[in-house]
Amino acid sequence: MILSNILPPFSAGIAALMTPLPFLATVVAEDSPIILSGVLLTLVVIYLASKFGAEVARRLDFPPVLGELVAGVIVGVSALHLVIFPEGGLSASDSVIMTALQGLNQLAPEALTRIFESQSEVISVLAEIGVIILLFEIGLESDLRQLKEVGIQATVVACVGVAAPFTAGTAGLMMLFHVAAIPAIFAGAALTATSIGITSKVLAELGQLKSKEGQIIVGAAVIDDVLGIIVLAVVASLAKTGEIDVANVIYLIVSATAFLIGAILLGGVFNKSFVAIVDRLKTRGNIVIPAFIFAFFMAFLGNAIHLEAILGAFAAGLVLDETDARNELDELIKPIADLLVPIFFVTVGARADLGVLNPAVPENRAGLLIAVFLVGVAIVGKLVTGWAVFGLPGINRFAIGVGMIPRGEVGLVFAGIGSASGILDKPLEVSIIIMVILTTFLAPPFLRVAFGSSTNPIPESTTAVETASE
Repeated sequence: MILSNILPPFSAGIAALMTPLPFLATVVAEDSPIILSGVLLTLVVIYLASKFGAEVARRLDFPPVLGELVAGVIVGVSALHLVIFPEGGLSASDSVIMTALQGLNQLAPEALTRIFESQSEVISVLAEIGVIILLFEIGLESDLRQLKEVGIQATVVACVGVAAPFTAGTAGLMMLFHVAAIPAIFAGAALTATSIGITSKVLAELGQLKSKEGQIIVGAAVIDDVLGIIVLAVVASLAKTGEIDVANVIYLIVSATAFLIGAILLGGVFNKSFVAIVDRLKTRGNIVIPAFIFAFFMAFLGNAIHLEAILGAFAAGLVLDETDARNELDELIKPIADLLVPIFFVTVGARADLGVLNPAVPENRAGLLIAVFLVGVAIVGKLVTGWAVFGLPGINRFAIGVGMIPRGEVGLVFAGIGSASGILDKPLEVSIIIMVILTTFLAPPFLRVAFGSSTNPIPESTTAVETASE
């Protein structure tokens, strides 16, 4: 999901945006126990916040993932400063946990900075692994045959979901707010993203992942993610040189298509190999370890060819969905997902700085007006995708549109690259951040409404498959 690791041509822009994070191997040896202490304390905060937020949300009849996001906001940069990251100029002195560690260990300012950066890196990596496992689990819970059945509809939904907000956003910024062409194009591109992680988790919680609507949303979100990477490549190239790198765009299109189709076509061959390996292994973990080897390798391949790691994990889940060991694998993955996936959602909320909504800050005021426009385009531009579905009478078009709304951290990456390259001024950057925050938090309760009040919330540990079998 975090595209700074996926698009090397633009890594320089990301590096300018974010404070360099040292690898743990380069950390001073005596720092390691304190880094571990910081990681452990942060995980305690994340798990407490995640569980408390999910339970409160469930009691209020909201999807638990919304509670995790809100809990992340409370413990993050917007409120308690318990879980914060170096991005955006934050320092170790801003972190409550780092302040506590400094008091306990009498750390020098330079050592505290090293520890803060390394601890933040570890949490960020755990969050990335969490979302990879989430998409692997979603792939397992999806039905490849149903995805194939709605493949054309999902493709149309994805294309409309990219074209409509991009066109409306770019044109509106230029005509209504007199924004220059390249910044307007960049902001329009930020409107195209869809956070598959957030949407798919909510669908699973609502028991709608295997519905026609759910399969169209998931399929469209996967395609939308690929299209988003291509759009990012185009606009970042345009921002950097004023010209579009046609060769890079063609490479991304070909590699994305070959990767996804190849993974599905080779699924039958791999399924037999996987079952044979599982039958031969007699020690503990004989199913789950080979499954994760495959999932992580597919995620690596996706990352290596400049796609997203989560696309590889999702493809791995789809492939293993066809195996005889699939039901047992579902049960084995749940506790692992329960342990790591909340880290992703809490950190997404923790990174959301709601300070950009404060009109008392002069530099926020211009951005708030533009944000109102961008939020409207972001919502309407995705809602119309439901009406692009054809050949499926009685389909819940509103639910499909709502499922495409959340932008998540992908939209923040667009804002980050634009800001680092100097293309976006502060008001436009603020407006994009506001759009990302609001669409991310509005989508879960809207999905509840879209699927109807009769839909019963499902515990996070329960899959759509179990619900159907009951």
